[in-house]
Amino acid sequence: MEIIWAVGNSFWFQAMIKLILGFILAGVIGLERSSWSKPAGFRTHALVGISSVLVMLCGEYLSRIYDMDPSRIPAQLLSGIGFIGAGTILRDGFNVKGLTTAAGLLSVTCIGLSIGAGFYLGGIVTTLIVYIILSYSYKISDKLDHFDILELDIKITKEMEDTLTAIEDVLTKCEVEIKQMKRLRKEEKDDTGETIHIVGHYNKKGSKKNELLRKLATIENIGEVLQEEE
Repeated sequence: MEIIWAVGNSFWFQAMIKLILGFILAGVIGLERSSWSKPAGFRTHALVGISSVLVMLCGEYLSRIYDMDPSRIPAQLLSGIGFIGAGTILRDGFNVKGLTTAAGLLSVTCIGLSIGAGFYLGGIVTTLIVYIILSYSYKISDKLDHFDILELDIKITKEMEDTLTAIEDVLTKCEVEIKQMKRLRKEEKDDTGETIHIVGHYNKKGSKKNELLRKLATIENIGEVLQEEE
Protein backbone atom coordinates (compact mmCIF):
# COMPACT_ATOMS: atom_id res chain seq x y z
CA MET A 1 0.00 0.00 0.00
CA GLU A 2 2.80 2.37 0.84
CA ILE A 3 4.36 1.77 -2.58
CA ILE A 4 1.05 2.47 -4.35
CA TRP A 5 0.55 5.59 -2.25
CA ALA A 6 4.07 6.77 -3.04
CA VAL A 7 3.62 6.20 -6.78
CA GLY A 8 0.21 7.88 -6.79
CA ASN A 9 1.59 10.97 -5.12
CA SER A 10 4.77 11.17 -7.16
CA PHE A 11 5.24 14.18 -9.43
CA TRP A 12 5.76 12.05 -12.55
CA PHE A 13 2.60 9.96 -12.08
CA GLN A 14 0.47 13.02 -11.41
CA ALA A 15 2.03 14.74 -14.43
CA MET A 16 0.87 11.92 -16.72
CA ILE A 17 -2.66 12.04 -15.27
CA LYS A 18 -2.80 15.81 -15.71
CA LEU A 19 -1.62 15.65 -19.33
CA ILE A 20 -4.19 13.00 -20.24
CA LEU A 21 -7.02 14.82 -18.45
CA GLY A 22 -6.06 18.15 -20.03
CA PHE A 23 -6.09 16.54 -23.47
CA ILE A 24 -9.54 15.00 -22.90
CA LEU A 25 -11.19 18.14 -21.52
CA ALA A 26 -9.76 20.44 -24.21
CA GLY A 27 -10.66 17.87 -26.85
CA VAL A 28 -14.32 17.90 -25.75
CA ILE A 29 -14.50 21.63 -26.47
CA GLY A 30 -12.65 21.12 -29.75
CA LEU A 31 -15.10 18.46 -30.90
CA GLU A 32 -17.98 20.90 -30.40
CA ARG A 33 -16.17 23.51 -32.51
CA SER A 34 -15.40 20.89 -35.19
CA SER A 35 -19.09 20.01 -35.41
CA TRP A 36 -19.72 23.61 -36.53
CA SER A 37 -16.78 23.54 -39.01
CA LYS A 38 -14.91 26.26 -37.13
CA PRO A 39 -11.28 27.10 -38.04
CA ALA A 40 -9.96 25.79 -34.71
CA GLY A 41 -11.34 22.31 -34.08
CA PHE A 42 -10.45 19.21 -32.09
CA ARG A 43 -6.75 19.11 -32.88
CA THR A 44 -6.16 22.82 -32.21
CA HIS A 45 -8.03 22.81 -28.89
CA ALA A 46 -6.44 19.53 -27.78
CA LEU A 47 -2.95 20.84 -28.58
CA VAL A 48 -3.56 24.12 -26.78
CA GLY A 49 -5.03 22.31 -23.77
CA ILE A 50 -2.26 19.76 -23.35
CA SER A 51 0.38 22.43 -23.97
CA SER A 52 -1.14 24.53 -21.19
CA VAL A 53 -0.92 21.59 -18.80
CA LEU A 54 2.70 21.04 -19.79
CA VAL A 55 3.58 24.70 -19.23
CA MET A 56 2.01 24.58 -15.76
CA LEU A 57 3.89 21.36 -14.97
CA CYS A 58 7.11 22.92 -16.24
CA GLY A 59 6.63 25.84 -13.84
CA GLU A 60 5.99 23.43 -10.97
CA TYR A 61 9.03 21.33 -11.91
CA LEU A 62 11.34 24.33 -12.03
CA SER A 63 10.00 25.57 -8.69
CA ARG A 64 10.94 22.23 -7.14
CA ILE A 65 14.50 22.40 -8.48
CA TYR A 66 15.34 26.10 -8.39
CA ASP A 67 12.79 27.36 -5.83
CA MET A 68 11.32 29.83 -8.32
CA ASP A 69 7.80 31.21 -8.67
CA PRO A 70 5.79 28.47 -10.48
CA SER A 71 3.35 31.03 -11.96
CA ARG A 72 5.91 32.94 -14.04
CA ILE A 73 5.86 30.66 -17.09
CA PRO A 74 2.04 30.16 -17.15
CA ALA A 75 1.61 33.94 -16.94
CA GLN A 76 3.55 34.30 -20.18
CA LEU A 77 1.35 31.66 -21.81
CA LEU A 78 -1.80 33.67 -21.12
CA SER A 79 -0.20 36.63 -22.86
CA GLY A 80 0.92 34.57 -25.85
CA ILE A 81 -2.38 32.73 -26.44
CA GLY A 82 -3.74 35.97 -27.88
CA PHE A 83 -1.69 35.41 -31.06
CA ILE A 84 -3.41 32.07 -31.73
CA GLY A 85 -6.80 33.53 -30.90
CA ALA A 86 -6.24 36.46 -33.25
CA GLY A 87 -5.48 34.02 -36.06
CA THR A 88 -8.98 32.54 -35.81
CA ILE A 89 -10.71 35.93 -36.06
CA LEU A 90 -11.70 36.91 -39.59
CA ARG A 91 -13.08 40.21 -40.82
CA ASP A 92 -15.51 40.23 -43.75
CA GLY A 93 -16.60 43.80 -44.39
CA PHE A 94 -18.44 44.91 -41.27
CA ASN A 95 -18.83 41.33 -40.02
CA VAL A 96 -16.36 39.76 -37.61
CA LYS A 97 -16.13 35.97 -37.35
CA GLY A 98 -14.20 33.65 -35.07
CA LEU A 99 -14.56 35.53 -31.78
CA THR A 100 -16.27 32.59 -30.11
CA THR A 101 -13.57 30.18 -31.27
CA ALA A 102 -10.86 32.55 -30.02
CA ALA A 103 -12.63 32.74 -26.65
CA GLY A 104 -12.81 28.93 -26.66
CA LEU A 105 -9.04 28.72 -27.10
CA LEU A 106 -8.58 31.04 -24.13
CA SER A 107 -10.96 28.82 -22.14
CA VAL A 108 -9.07 25.61 -22.86
CA THR A 109 -5.82 27.40 -22.00
CA CYS A 110 -7.20 28.25 -18.57
CA ILE A 111 -8.61 24.73 -18.22
CA GLY A 112 -5.21 23.29 -19.04
CA LEU A 113 -3.50 25.55 -16.52
CA SER A 114 -5.99 24.57 -13.82
CA ILE A 115 -5.44 20.85 -14.50
CA GLY A 116 -1.70 21.39 -14.52
CA ALA A 117 -1.95 23.12 -11.14
CA GLY A 118 -3.98 20.20 -9.75
CA PHE A 119 -7.30 22.08 -9.58
CA TYR A 120 -9.19 19.20 -11.16
CA LEU A 121 -12.70 20.13 -10.05
CA GLY A 122 -12.37 23.64 -11.46
CA GLY A 123 -11.11 22.35 -14.81
CA ILE A 124 -13.83 19.71 -15.15
CA VAL A 125 -16.70 22.01 -14.12
CA THR A 126 -15.42 24.77 -16.43
CA THR A 127 -15.27 22.30 -19.32
CA LEU A 128 -18.91 21.33 -18.76
CA ILE A 129 -20.01 24.97 -18.56
CA VAL A 130 -18.06 25.99 -21.69
CA TYR A 131 -19.49 23.04 -23.60
CA ILE A 132 -23.04 23.96 -22.58
CA ILE A 133 -22.46 27.58 -23.60
CA LEU A 134 -21.14 26.62 -27.02
CA SER A 135 -23.72 23.92 -27.69
CA TYR A 136 -26.97 25.40 -26.39
CA SER A 137 -26.65 29.19 -26.14
CA TYR A 138 -28.23 29.60 -29.61
CA LYS A 139 -31.53 28.24 -28.20
CA ILE A 140 -31.64 31.15 -25.76
CA SER A 141 -30.81 33.69 -28.47
CA ASP A 142 -33.53 32.21 -30.68
CA LYS A 143 -36.13 32.94 -28.00
CA LEU A 144 -34.88 36.46 -27.30
CA ASP A 145 -34.02 37.57 -30.82
CA HIS A 146 -37.27 38.48 -32.60
CA PHE A 147 -37.22 40.55 -35.76
CA ASP A 148 -39.56 42.23 -38.21
CA ILE A 149 -37.18 43.27 -41.00
CA LEU A 150 -34.82 40.76 -42.58
CA GLU A 151 -31.87 41.93 -44.68
CA LEU A 152 -29.50 39.31 -46.10
CA ASP A 153 -26.66 38.89 -48.59
CA ILE A 154 -26.73 35.35 -50.00
CA LYS A 155 -23.89 34.01 -52.13
CA ILE A 156 -25.02 31.57 -54.82
CA THR A 157 -22.30 29.48 -56.45
CA LYS A 158 -24.27 28.02 -59.40
CA GLU A 159 -27.73 27.18 -60.79
CA MET A 160 -29.02 30.64 -59.99
CA GLU A 161 -32.70 30.23 -60.92
CA ASP A 162 -33.24 26.92 -59.12
CA THR A 163 -31.47 28.21 -56.03
CA LEU A 164 -33.51 31.41 -55.99
CA THR A 165 -36.67 29.31 -56.13
CA ALA A 166 -35.46 27.26 -53.16
CA ILE A 167 -34.69 30.47 -51.22
CA GLU A 168 -38.16 31.84 -51.94
CA ASP A 169 -39.73 28.57 -50.76
CA VAL A 170 -37.86 28.73 -47.43
CA LEU A 171 -38.78 32.37 -46.88
CA THR A 172 -42.42 31.67 -47.74
CA LYS A 173 -42.62 28.75 -45.28
CA CYS A 174 -41.14 31.01 -42.58
CA GLU A 175 -43.74 33.66 -43.46
CA VAL A 176 -41.21 36.18 -44.73
CA GLU A 177 -42.57 38.53 -47.39
CA ILE A 178 -39.84 39.54 -49.85
CA LYS A 179 -39.78 43.32 -50.32
CA GLN A 180 -36.65 43.58 -52.46
CA MET A 181 -34.27 41.22 -54.25
CA LYS A 182 -31.34 42.30 -56.39
CA ARG A 183 -28.02 41.06 -57.65
CA LEU A 184 -25.00 42.94 -56.34
CA ARG A 185 -22.36 44.08 -58.77
CA LYS A 186 -18.93 42.45 -58.65
CA GLU A 187 -17.32 45.62 -57.31
CA GLU A 188 -19.78 45.60 -54.39
CA LYS A 189 -19.03 42.00 -53.50
CA ASP A 190 -15.72 40.76 -54.84
CA ASP A 191 -16.56 37.04 -54.65
CA THR A 192 -16.92 34.14 -57.03
CA GLY A 193 -20.48 33.37 -58.06
CA GLU A 194 -23.39 35.75 -57.61
CA THR A 195 -24.44 37.58 -54.43
CA ILE A 196 -28.13 38.31 -53.94
CA HIS A 197 -29.30 41.07 -51.61
CA ILE A 198 -32.71 40.34 -50.06
CA VAL A 199 -34.89 42.60 -47.93
CA GLY A 200 -37.94 40.97 -46.37
CA HIS A 201 -40.62 41.52 -43.76
CA TYR A 202 -41.60 38.83 -41.28
CA ASN A 203 -45.37 38.64 -41.02
CA LYS A 204 -45.50 36.67 -37.77
CA LYS A 205 -44.35 37.72 -34.32
CA GLY A 206 -41.97 35.55 -32.35
CA SER A 207 -39.78 34.62 -35.32
CA LYS A 208 -36.63 32.57 -34.91
CA LYS A 209 -33.95 34.25 -36.96
CA ASN A 210 -31.18 31.72 -36.30
CA GLU A 211 -33.42 28.86 -37.38
CA LEU A 212 -34.25 30.67 -40.61
CA LEU A 213 -30.57 31.37 -41.33
CA ARG A 214 -29.70 27.72 -40.76
CA LYS A 215 -32.40 26.60 -43.20
CA LEU A 216 -31.10 28.98 -45.86
CA ALA A 217 -27.50 27.83 -45.31
CA THR A 218 -28.46 24.19 -45.96
CA ILE A 219 -29.81 24.93 -49.45
CA GLU A 220 -27.64 23.40 -52.16
CA ASN A 221 -25.41 25.81 -54.14
CA ILE A 222 -25.49 28.48 -51.40
CA GLY A 223 -21.97 29.37 -50.37
CA GLU A 224 -22.67 31.89 -47.62
CA VAL A 225 -25.54 33.66 -45.85
CA LEU A 226 -24.72 37.01 -44.24
CA GLN A 227 -27.10 39.11 -42.21
CA GLU A 228 -26.75 42.84 -42.70
CA GLU A 229 -25.97 44.60 -39.42
CA GLU A 230 -28.25 47.39 -38.33
